[in-house]
Amino acid sequence: MALVTLKELLEAGVHFGHRTKRWNPKMRKYIFTERNGVHIIDLQQTVSQLQKAYNYMRDLAQNDGTVLFVGTKRQAAPIIVQEANRCEMPYVDKRWLGGTLTNFKTIRSRVDYLIELEQRRDRGEFNKLPKKEALKLNEEIERLQRRVGGLRRLQRLPDALFIVDTRREDLAVKEANKLDIPIVALVDTNCDPDPIDLPIPSNDDAIRAIKLMVGKMADAIIEGKQLRETLEAEEEVERAAAGESPTATWTPPEERPEDELLGPSTLAKLEAGIGSDEAEADANMSNQPEKKAETAQSDAGESAEEGAKTEESNA
Repeated sequence: MALVTLKELLEAGVHFGHRTKRWNPKMRKYIFTERNGVHIIDLQQTVSQLQKAYNYMRDLAQNDGTVLFVGTKRQAAPIIVQEANRCEMPYVDKRWLGGTLTNFKTIRSRVDYLIELEQRRDRGEFNKLPKKEALKLNEEIERLQRRVGGLRRLQRLPDALFIVDTRREDLAVKEANKLDIPIVALVDTNCDPDPIDLPIPSNDDAIRAIKLMVGKMADAIIEGKQLRETLEAEEEVERAAAGESPTATWTPPEERPEDELLGPSTLAKLEAGIGSDEAEADANMSNQPEKKAETAQSDAGESAEEGAKTEESNA
């Protein structure tokens, strides 16, 4: 089944480009025709490129990749926020901060500072501060939320960028190209598709068109995450089954102390038995000299009796 139909694209106005005088000649291969001074995008190529982008995003999410959504124009910003949150990805919906990618360590430190301030506020620490200082910190939170609030989920450099209107977001494109981060983007007839790894020819001004295309990218990411969870669950079941299999490799049990293997009553009996045996042995050892003396006396008596009998016989 097709990811999207031509009818859906037409209804969303995806096929409308810019006026012919504003076009970028590098977009020629994606243009179908001209009508009333406006370029019409070839929707067959839109469907093809959208499918490629969908597969790429799905596979990336399945491998636990991160996609940074970027769209700061008035029509795109609220859609970017909504769809990025739906698929749990970071986003930039306000002005792109220079160094967001190339100076990521500094940007991340500002995000961490924002999170720290929010936690302090939620714990009620601001209530213990002077009003002027608390007000200043609240204003700082609002400022950071506007500038870096969408980057909370970005713990490291993203594995890909998804951009709406590459002409407007040219700084994001340059930073991603510098770091060899792949870019998937909606490119209108006034954009340069060359710096984009996966360009999707589309109207990037109409709200319905933006919502349709951005929504498909979010769907791809959600599907990829679900596939990863399913695969992990299956692997867990296989590992559990392998552990219970009778043909599994036998490993000798670890040696355990006797007091863990034998019960307390058994140990008590053994100790009692060992104690009585030792006492009997000691008693035997102490009685040995007495037995030797008794034996010597009996031997001497027997010798005396034999001597007396011998004398009597001689007489």
